[in-house]
Amino acid sequence: MIGAGMGAMAAAARLAVAGHRVTVYERSATFGGAVGAFERDGFAFDTGPGLLHVPAVYRDLFLKTGKEPLDGRVTMGQVDPASRHLFADGTDVSLPNASRGGVVAALDAALGAGAGERWGTFLGRARDAWDRSRRPLLEEPLWPNWQVLGREPYPALRQRRMLRTRQARTLAEVGAWELADPRLATLLDACALAYGLDPRHAPASAALLPYMEQTFGSWYVQGGMRALARAVYERCLERKVEFVFGAEVAGVVEKDGRAAGLELAGGPDGGRVVDADQVVAGAGTSGLGGLRPWQEGDVRPGAEEAPGRFTVLLALRGARPDGTAHRTVVHSPDTAAEAAAVFGGALAERPTVTVLRPDDLTTRPDDVHEAVTLTATVAPSGGPFGLDWTDGALRERCAETLVAAARPVIPDIRERLLWREILTPAETGRVHPPALAGDGGRYLRPSNSTRLPGLYLVGGWAHPGGGLAHAGMSGALVAGLIVEGEDFRGSQ
Repeated sequence: MIGAGMGAMAAAARLAVAGHRVTVYERSATFGGAVGAFERDGFAFDTGPGLLHVPAVYRDLFLKTGKEPLDGRVTMGQVDPASRHLFADGTDVSLPNASRGGVVAALDAALGAGAGERWGTFLGRARDAWDRSRRPLLEEPLWPNWQVLGREPYPALRQRRMLRTRQARTLAEVGAWELADPRLATLLDACALAYGLDPRHAPASAALLPYMEQTFGSWYVQGGMRALARAVYERCLERKVEFVFGAEVAGVVEKDGRAAGLELAGGPDGGRVVDADQVVAGAGTSGLGGLRPWQEGDVRPGAEEAPGRFTVLLALRGARPDGTAHRTVVHSPDTAAEAAAVFGGALAERPTVTVLRPDDLTTRPDDVHEAVTLTATVAPSGGPFGLDWTDGALRERCAETLVAAARPVIPDIRERLLWREILTPAETGRVHPPALAGDGGRYLRPSNSTRLPGLYLVGGWAHPGGGLAHAGMSGALVAGLIVEGEDFRGSQ
């Protein structure tokens, strides 16, 4: 197996339980992929996702791979409110966790009568899209006739526009035409941007993303998401999965028309070939040695469209105030301009900034300090539509923009600052969006099985796309394909 990301480890644990001998080769020094951590002076921060929105994925993994459930290994609970939102016009609203009625009431109170009802009705249409696409999109291997998922599952309203009847095709159009309040449209656009999607072009089916969050809730693991990664890693070890860290894979070995092993690169093992009956690639195309595992007519990766994430880790003196929201989103006054910058290789003047302030003693040295994380979706590192994130001046300018945006949330942020650490897409890579139906299949990801028998793809760049929950789903799909072969019809 190539890579020790969350999807690869989810597949490894399931395969080991099914009787396979599994060895994972990871080029870095640790497990977890994008689910990383940074520690200094008693402070600890997640450097990847800060919340989990579909915990059932990892609960199922632990149920299928051992007796001890996930909740016996980590302390996990819903954050409430799920999120606080500050809009450019000064509107401030906190949305309760996993309560559609509560969200409707909160939006009505903050945005005016009718706003909550429009959002609730929109979520009802998003639920219809979920029911239509959930299983083939998330729980089954990508069909050979994947083109059927190119049909738009979101039942957009028919509206009179420019002298003719039209339906919203993009998420931005859903927000502008159906929600009828620029703040609700901003709420929707910001959700898409957080997942690495351009709301101006993402299909209307991206409505599934806020639906999933508000239906299944926002969950935090004590110790951060890194604690979840550690729990999955330890479950792999318990099932006798072997890990080889610092081992870069140069390519996949083909023999008799199928994948037959790996060739290692660099170090004392450089050039050594490791035999294997099956190969699972969880590190994108970098470990395939130039091999392209798809053929004409297959879904191709859309990595060139994926943005990055800019993160500022703040060590603050002073206690976290009682009643502080775990997650606050400070919205851009113009998400269309922000998206144009992010996907056009520029720095947004006023980006959407997420402020994470966990109530977790393990993240700080004591009760009179606080660990805060600021994040924004930004252009990726390098490439025709990227930025040079190794430029120190650019890094500092972007960090200052995020800190300034966070001042309405933490007014004394500069006075309390002990130190800060900056992470850019140059260090953390790209944000791989989840797969979406609609738009002719443009937002699907490559199938987990490939044109080369014995070679499988797992993780954010493969079906069903990126995100912590989706990675766990990809691991279940790959394990099912290997264990059950052509008879596998999807997760149960």
